[in-house]
Amino acid sequence: MKKSVWIALLFLVSLSVFAQETRPNIIFILTDDQRWDALGFAGNPIIQTPEMDRLAIGGTYFENAFVTTPICAASRASILTGLYERTHGYTFGQGNIKQTFMDQSYPAELRKEGYYTGFFGKFGVNYPGFSELFDEGEDYDRNGKFNDRRGYFFKTIGKDTVHLTRYTGQQAIDFIQNAPKEKPFMLSLSFSAPHAHDPASLQYFWSSEFDTMYQKVTVPDPIMATEADFLAQPEYVRKGENRTRWYWRFDTPEKYQHSVTGYYRMISEVDTEIGKIRKALDEKGLAENTVIILMGDNGYFLGERQLAGKWLMYEPSLRVPLIVFDPRKEGGIRNSAFALNIDVTATILDLAGAKVPKTWQGVSLNSPDLSKRKEFLTEHLWQTPIIPPSEALRTERWKYFRYINDPSHEELYDLSVDPLEKNNLADDPAFQTILQELRTRMEKKIAAYLKNR
Repeated sequence: MKKSVWIALLFLVSLSVFAQETRPNIIFILTDDQRWDALGFAGNPIIQTPEMDRLAIGGTYFENAFVTTPICAASRASILTGLYERTHGYTFGQGNIKQTFMDQSYPAELRKEGYYTGFFGKFGVNYPGFSELFDEGEDYDRNGKFNDRRGYFFKTIGKDTVHLTRYTGQQAIDFIQNAPKEKPFMLSLSFSAPHAHDPASLQYFWSSEFDTMYQKVTVPDPIMATEADFLAQPEYVRKGENRTRWYWRFDTPEKYQHSVTGYYRMISEVDTEIGKIRKALDEKGLAENTVIILMGDNGYFLGERQLAGKWLMYEPSLRVPLIVFDPRKEGGIRNSAFALNIDVTATILDLAGAKVPKTWQGVSLNSPDLSKRKEFLTEHLWQTPIIPPSEALRTERWKYFRYINDPSHEELYDLSVDPLEKNNLADDPAFQTILQELRTRMEKKIAAYLKNR
């Protein structure tokens, strides 16, 4: 009898060890407002991101990664739940996200699968059950009580007040060092950087050791930033928050240089923390079984069309960096398929060997089905006077979008010859058939996602 008990115990222990050895640890890194080309590997000749570049070189870099909604709150809800904003219904001013969606969020599903979970940084979604969602974690963002550098400098390590990026990096290192050995872990890191600190006149803040970076650099003027490019926008865009924040950050050459180099410094600081995190994995002997996913939560205007912020349906607002580094696989892969923020959710479960809920609307980035996606819906549904809500259909060749409160204003771009989206073809008689076809296809997608609510 005793021998049978010992055999049973040894079997259970071996199963636990097997799970840890075969199921990878997963680290998901989300940056705030990092646009797709704010990355050395993407071809940016100025920004220095050696650690992010290393991940891309050794992993899979998704050349056409987009968000399904270009605003942080709704995009983060989509990443958590694997659902379109049209389906989960969450954005600013909507109260708490619905519990039914959070019950099938990726952290909830991973805990069911025996993963040890952690989250540090900007959660960005109103949800009273945060403390029960993860095994350990802390939700924090820029401190809006301060209209100066203290918005980013209010957390401490020991007796030292440090930048939020350094604080988040240290939380990650501590988590890795103390995670239980008998379980694989899933760690979500949500950096507030490089988001500007909106209440502050200087907008961008970084640690002092990054002061000398980009000091001798003159950033080229933004493309498509003429008065004509600005005046081509509807009045509600010209008078909206995209223009207001342009005055905060880019309306003089001096502000533009300060803001863009500050934005780059903040990304480089995140990059440095990624290097420290990878070193901690090496020292713990976990590097060869830890998958790292890196993504931005939405795109960002750096003065294009004399605008700032995100929210609109143009490429700078929608495109984001996306890298999956899996040390168990051959790297150096560039994937040109459309990859979406809602795909990250399915990818995390796929990596864990878990079943993806049927209600989720994304696909794993490792799935051959990804290459079958030839178009996608993207939308910004927040009804606020300062930002016009809009919706778009993006195909491999075309971009069609309209403003929800002004559906008569439509825009159509042939991206194969006009990647900057300069020539709106919506009123051109030669393109009315394609305009109507894209409008119909978009409305069918909208109806399908509404049915899933």
